Amino acid sequence: MKILAVVLMIALAIFLVLYVTLIGRRRLAQRTTTVVPAPPVAPTADSLGAVRFGPLEAVYVSTTLHGDWLARVGAHGLGDRAHAVVSVHDQGVLIERDGTADLWLPVTEIRSTGLAPGMAGKYVGTDGLVVVTWAVPEADGVSAALVDTGLRTRRAEDRGGLVDAVRHLLAAQQPGQQAQHHEQQYPHQQYPHQQEAR
Repeated sequence: MKILAVVLMIALAIFLVLYVTLIGRRRLAQRTTTVVPAPPVAPTADSLGAVRFGPLEAVYVSTTLHGDWLARVGAHGLGDRAHAVVSVHDQGVLIERDGTADLWLPVTEIRSTGLAPGMAGKYVGTDGLVVVTWAVPEADGVSAALVDTGLRTRRAEDRGGLVDAVRHLLAAQQPGQQAQHHEQQYPHQQYPHQQEAR
């Protein structure tokens, strides 16, 4: 009888933890739905342009509001960690995530990239994450939002290469276009843990 009571108490505790977690995730998604619009749909393979880097295996860590590495974006599946394949194309960065929709970062919306030790509850140490700062374009009446997307490549040596590929992609745009666009539409914020690639 005691064993049955213990088993029931453990089952109840597990249920409560799962329930509270689910409610928390739903509330986070509801809060950020009005702050961050739905990200753009990835174009067809023919429209991606030539592959500049990758594909490479990575973990999609999360997307947070720019400048606040703890402000996870729960809406649109942007806060869900997933295994991913990342590739840099002429037209942007494609993050193909397991179990959820692919994430497309158009080159016109990417603002910067660098290395960081962690974000949104995931701390991996110095230069452990590639962080791409980009603007989710306005959609469905929700204003554009500046966000940070974190990736941890499976191989450490790929991190610098990914950062360099995105920077070269930005450099190919008209000089000063990205920085000017950023300053006009968004307040200047510094990602607290972002570092230059080494």
